[in-house]
Amino acid sequence: MSTHFFGLNQRSYNYSHSLGRLEMSGTGFRSPVDFAIDAEGVAYVLNRSYEKRPDGVHVTMMSLEEEYISEFSSYGEAQGQLVWPTSIALDSQGNVYVSDEWLNRITIFDKDGELLGSWGKFGSGDGELDRPAGIAISADGVLFITDSRNHRVQQFSADGRFMGKFGSFGDGPGQFNLPWGIGLDRDGRVFVADWRNDRIQQFTADGQWQASFGQPGSGVGQFNRPNSVCVDEDGDIYVADCFNNRVQVLDPEGRFVTALLGDHRMSRLGKEKLTANPDMIRQRALAYANNPDYEQRFDHPNAVKSDGHGRVCVLDPVRGRIQVYTKTNEPGLAQ
Repeated sequence: MSTHFFGLNQRSYNYSHSLGRLEMSGTGFRSPVDFAIDAEGVAYVLNRSYEKRPDGVHVTMMSLEEEYISEFSSYGEAQGQLVWPTSIALDSQGNVYVSDEWLNRITIFDKDGELLGSWGKFGSGDGELDRPAGIAISADGVLFITDSRNHRVQQFSADGRFMGKFGSFGDGPGQFNLPWGIGLDRDGRVFVADWRNDRIQQFTADGQWQASFGQPGSGVGQFNRPNSVCVDEDGDIYVADCFNNRVQVLDPEGRFVTALLGDHRMSRLGKEKLTANPDMIRQRALAYANNPDYEQRFDHPNAVKSDGHGRVCVLDPVRGRIQVYTKTNEPGLAQ
């Protein structure tokens, strides 16, 4: 669902479908925290699971058409394993980079999930990390990492060589308080979800502050713990407004355009699971009786990505799924 304000809107978003279901492995997701989409439409979904079920920690590969491909990695501290994974990103070669806030390292896999290496060291010095969160990778291979508890963004080469940093603790322009998600636009500008400051900040590629969008709250253009940001080919900005249970869309100048609230219809894999579990059908019917919007709406969305082909995908972690929308650049009346 998209909720529009201010009359005529030059773009519209239509729900397409959902993929995934709640599973510890295989064809579903368990407490997913982030995902990335490659040029062929394959989603790499990063599952964090939870403390009592570390067997659910891994990366799931599934096409946006909901065809399961494979999974890789597992829980642990050995090379290629993950403990508290936070973010995932792909470079231009399709290699997969995963941040881990417990291990304070970046682990790299090839597109099929084979380990290529890892790097990272705990600390607050240049090139050191304290709870690394979001990852974004530029066209020329520079990694931008939100170094969350150091309240900054650091830049690295693919092999972990420190290249630069910007930001410090605070709430002024260019300062951060636990930054989390990060995204780049086609011109290389950097957008950071400044989590505890409830805003999005925009920088040049070399870290010069340009603008801030948002303030704490639940109204139009306000945020409550934004944790993911991305920018599409048109320059529109998408923010996973986690505790407000929505994704807000801003135009390239940061003005509010619309809000996506969730329109889920059961995925093919979800239907297969229900068909095999009659008790789940009865439980679901009871839930719907008490809340007609049950399952449709987002529940603390924590990642949003544009695939470069007019699709906007939202990770809905509590229910283990991705909701997919299609964008149309045609005028439409506000709702």
